[in-house]
Amino acid sequence: MEPIVQISLDLTNIKDALEMAKIAVEAGIDWIEAGTPLLLGEGLHAVEALRKAFPNHPIVADLKTMDGGYLEAEMMAKAGATHVVVMGVAHPATIRAVVKAARDYNIQVMGDIMASPDKVACAKMLEANGVDYIIVHTGFDERGEDPERNPFDHLHEVVNAVSIPVQAVGGLSVAQAAEMPKHGAPLVVVGAPLVIDKKEFRPSTDKSELKAILQDLVAKVKTA
Repeated sequence: MEPIVQISLDLTNIKDALEMAKIAVEAGIDWIEAGTPLLLGEGLHAVEALRKAFPNHPIVADLKTMDGGYLEAEMMAKAGATHVVVMGVAHPATIRAVVKAARDYNIQVMGDIMASPDKVACAKMLEANGVDYIIVHTGFDERGEDPERNPFDHLHEVVNAVSIPVQAVGGLSVAQAAEMPKHGAPLVVVGAPLVIDKKEFRPSTDKSELKAILQDLVAKVKTA
């Protein structure tokens, strides 16, 4: 697939999320993600607000679903999400329920392999159960205890093990994110490096600087 650039809105309120999304869209990003902190803070109302403001952009709801798969996916689809995230460590029945809801509501599923003891086996299982994308994800807390960890620990093995598109996230700099298509991960996501300031989820740069960073990222990804 052609490279895609996704902004992860790892913020906690709709106002800040809409402000950052507007800048990102002006910079040329393709997909908008309602990050987990935003969904915890504002719920499906955040997805509804993003859909209203950006009617033509795909919207990823990073639910990190572990149970109640059909209902969670259904709710986000009705709110305007085009993609939902299910965890690979969830029961396979939950993964299949999310996939069923996605098919019923014409959206897609991203399977996150974070915390799986066998990342390759998890990715294969997610693909076998019908997810559309794999997320190779090194968690925020995991990196907090071991800063050397990042998606490169498992990325190439996962890319070689599945036939569906892969995204890598967690502990990557903006420059590293721009290189992801060269490593077989065409779904480029950026977010946390732009908003995490002293471990608080809040914008950490001015609008013009943020837009310039994102424009540069989009240009590098599209010409990679």
